[in-house]
Amino acid sequence: MTKNGQLLAVFNSAHRVMKAENILKKSGIPILLIPAPRALSTDCGLAIRYESELNESVLFTLKSENLLPLFIYRKDSDTHYEIIWESV
Repeated sequence: MTKNGQLLAVFNSAHRVMKAENILKKSGIPILLIPAPRALSTDCGLAIRYESELNESVLFTLKSENLLPLFIYRKDSDTHYEIIWESV
């Protein structure tokens, strides 16, 4: 379950999302691999959930591994909104 304000990083394959999970956990960033909500269209059915204040750390860490997500969504109320993010 995703709480309001949390972010979901969506990737284009199960391999990439699991690799991202491993990298982020090894970096000590608290994330959770979850089934992607049905409202989001994902190719792999998984997403990485994390708190919004960690977004810069998550993106910086993933960029250093050339593994940025396709989309990042923020949950507000009962809806997930795609957020626009600049390259870090």
